[in-house]
Amino acid sequence: MATKAKAGTTVTVRQVRSGLGRKKDQIATLTGRGLGKLNRERTLEDTPAVRGMIEKVKHLVEVVDQA
Repeated sequence: MATKAKAGTTVTVRQVRSGLGRKKDQIATLTGRGLGKLNRERTLEDTPAVRGMIEKVKHLVEVVDQA
């Protein structure tokens, strides 16, 4: 079960695997979050929507930091 995020919290994700050969919706999720190249990191607002997007591509990204 998902935990409720506190206001102003962030999560940093890093792409560790390529999106090549993946489903179109997974590629769109990566590019929509500002990823798309290996080792690119983005700090995102920690919301249920962002957590869902991370879950969708969890095999391609890793969570680096949760603040």
